[in-house]
Amino acid sequence: MRGKVKLKVSGIEKSFPGVKALDSVHFEVKEGTVHALCGENGAGKSTLMKIINGIHRQDAGDIHIDGEKVAINHPQHAQQLGIAMIAQELNFVPELTVEENLFLGRLPGSSARVDWKQVRKSTIELLERENLPFKPTQLMKTLSISEIQQLEILKALSIDAQIIIMDEPTSSISNKEVETLFQKIEQLRNQGRSIIYISHKLDEIFRIADEVTILRDGTVVGSYPIEEMDEENIIRLMVGRKLDNVYPKEAVAVGQTIFEVKDFTSEGEFKGITFNVKRGEIVGFAGLVGSGRTEVMRALFGLDPHTSGSVYLKEQEININHPRDAIAAGIGMITEDRKRSGIVPVRSIKENGSLASLEKFFTGGRLQWKKEEETNRDYFEKMDVKAPSLETLIQTLSGGNQQKVILAKWMMREPDLLIMDEPTRGIDVGNKFAIYQLMQQIAREGKAILIVSSELPELLGMCDRIYVMNQGTITGELKREAFDQEVIMKYATM
Repeated sequence: MRGKVKLKVSGIEKSFPGVKALDSVHFEVKEGTVHALCGENGAGKSTLMKIINGIHRQDAGDIHIDGEKVAINHPQHAQQLGIAMIAQELNFVPELTVEENLFLGRLPGSSARVDWKQVRKSTIELLERENLPFKPTQLMKTLSISEIQQLEILKALSIDAQIIIMDEPTSSISNKEVETLFQKIEQLRNQGRSIIYISHKLDEIFRIADEVTILRDGTVVGSYPIEEMDEENIIRLMVGRKLDNVYPKEAVAVGQTIFEVKDFTSEGEFKGITFNVKRGEIVGFAGLVGSGRTEVMRALFGLDPHTSGSVYLKEQEININHPRDAIAAGIGMITEDRKRSGIVPVRSIKENGSLASLEKFFTGGRLQWKKEEETNRDYFEKMDVKAPSLETLIQTLSGGNQQKVILAKWMMREPDLLIMDEPTRGIDVGNKFAIYQLMQQIAREGKAILIVSSELPELLGMCDRIYVMNQGTITGELKREAFDQEVIMKYATM
C-alpha cells in the first residue's frame, strides 16, 4: 500500500576532512514509490546513500525503517535490513566470474566450504529470469560497461530488497535497456518496494518518479510531489540560479582540416572508418551502445590495437600504437570509464592533474614542486573543483569533480585534438554547462574536439557535425543545419 513511510532519515550530518558533506538532512521515502534525489555533483547525494547503505556512518542523526530506529553498521547489515544499492561507480572484481561477483559476500554454504553447485544453479536461474545472455563462468573483465551495469542491477534485485537505491543506473546502458529497466522499476513499485532514484537526466525523473527531493551544498532544499515541479524549477533549486541556455554553442570560424582518418579498421570491432575534423570544430559520434564508437576512439588513442588504416594530424601521418604516441602527437582523451582508465584513485588531485604534463614540471631531473602546485591550483580554481585541497585523494571526490580534474589534466597538456567519450556521464546540469563552455573555449582557440555521447540532445546542442555509426561502420554524416533526431536514429539502426 502506497503512503506508508518505509525509510526516514532525520538530522543526518557527515563531515570529511575540510568539508561538511551533509548538514541536518531530513528525507523520507514511502512504500511503493519511486523517490528521485536531485542535486549537483558534490551536493551530498551519494554520501547520504552510502550512509543508508552502511558504507559510511553518520556523525549525527537517525535512520528509521518501518518506524523502527536502526544503526546500519556495514553494507551486509544493510542487505539484512532489506536495502540494496546500485552504485554510480560500478563495484566489481575484474578477475572473478559472473557468478562469483553476483554472490560475493553472501556465498552459500558453510564457513569451511562454499556450495558452488547452489551458486551455479542460482546464477543460471537469475540470468534466465532476467533474460540476460551471460555465462556464469565469464570473467567480469571481458564484459563491457553496459553489461556490468546490467549485472549490478541483477545483483541488487537478487537479494529481494524492499529499499533499492539506484545511483545513475542508466548512465551506461542503451535506450532499449533503459526501457527494460523502467519496466522493472514499475514492476517493483507495484510490488510495494521503495526505489530511491538518483539521476541527472531530468526527463527520466519526470517519467518514473512520484516524489523528488533536492539537495544543494549538503542540505535539503525541499521535497515535492513530482507533478508540482518542472525542469526549470528543479534546475533552479539545484544550482541556486537560472540557466538560460543549457547548450552555450557559439559560431566559431572553422579552419583547415587538423585531423583525418582513412580506412581505419580493427578486425571484429570496426572497419573502413573515414572522417575528418577541422580547426575550431566540435564533431560528434552518435550511435547505439555497441555500435563501435568507443572502440574507434580507444584505437585512435592507442588504448586498443588496430589492423589497418591511416591517421593524420596537421597533415602529417602519425603512427599510434600506444597512448604515449597519441599524447606526444598532440592528442588527449577523456575515456568513458573514469574509474578504470581516467584517474589514479589512491593519488591526490594534484598528482592526477599533473600526469599528462609531468615533463613541464621537471628541470635537470628535479621536480619543480612550486610550479606544479601553482599550475594545478590555477586549473583547480578555473574548473571550480569542490575539494578541501590539492592534496585530497581524487577517489574521495564526487564523479563530477573527478571529471573536472581529468579535464584540467588535458587542458594543462594543451592538445590539438581532444577526444571526449561520454564526458558528461553522471554530471549535473550546472557542471555540464561548465564543460560545454570549456569545449567552446577549445574550439575558439582553433583546436578540435571529437565527442562520443549517448545523449542525442547533447550532440545536437554542441556539435558542428555528427557522424553516425552502426555495427562498426559509419552510416551517415550530418551538418549542423541538417541535424534531425529521427534521421540520426535511422542511420543508427540501418
